[in-house]
Amino acid sequence: MIRLSVPKISALFAALVTTVAIGASSVAHAQQVFRVSAIPDESPTELQRKFKPLGDYLAKKLGMKVEFTPVTDYAASVEGLITNKLDMVWFGGFTFVQANVRSGGKVVPLVQREEDEKFQSVFITTNKSINKLEDLKGKNFSFGSESSTSGHLMPRHFLLAAKINPDADMKRISFSGAHDATVAAVAGGKVDAGALNISVWEKLVESKKVDPTKVRVFYTTPGYYDYNWSVRSDLDPAVRKKLTDAFLSLTPDTPEGKQILELQRATRFIPTKAENYKDIEAAARDAGLLK
Repeated sequence: MIRLSVPKISALFAALVTTVAIGASSVAHAQQVFRVSAIPDESPTELQRKFKPLGDYLAKKLGMKVEFTPVTDYAASVEGLITNKLDMVWFGGFTFVQANVRSGGKVVPLVQREEDEKFQSVFITTNKSINKLEDLKGKNFSFGSESSTSGHLMPRHFLLAAKINPDADMKRISFSGAHDATVAAVAGGKVDAGALNISVWEKLVESKKVDPTKVRVFYTTPGYYDYNWSVRSDLDPAVRKKLTDAFLSLTPDTPEGKQILELQRATRFIPTKAENYKDIEAAARDAGLLK
């Protein structure tokens, strides 16, 4: 039997404590990255450009590194959050509903832009014979992503309300994958018309990336709840509060706040809740897009 002297036992214990402390420190350090993503409703470079100032701001407020990870499609943003690979995601109303249903209610919407309380979609065309929704019968039409609220679900919902079944009444429907891609498809004559997020449309017009005298809006939908920043329900409550406070504190009265809000196309952020998206869920079920 090996006997250890008291000094040696003390030294061994100290070494063990140090090893455990280093291990715990490494784990804690590994967790000091807050992982964020967004549905890819615009190009990856544009999403990165829009998020950079917001990410820097949140890093200061959270006291940890904030890392933006682009995803390949809408489904990946849902899976990333519910499988704990992401901590917060910028969802559209429909993708929030999908994530909430898939996770069994374990996704929490924190905040939305004030504009998202009454968001809208626009229908655009270059075809002079198209002036109302009924004129889309027999035409080629493009939605955005299949999982997009403003680029597919709600445009489909309002088409069905107008007694137009896109699958049966249109010559062909396609999915561009993103709002700016829908505009490009319409402008390039690949389709007769398309539908997209009103915010992206206005941004493209303002930046002169589309000529509204050639590509015109012929229908704007009624308002509906849309985008929000959502987190996992098991996120540390203290972190959740810091996040919420950070968003609600943004104001155009400071240079930093002004830049962030302008990039996010928001006048301000306001609290939101899951109940706000019940109509989106109902529309998705009615359209057969959510089982």
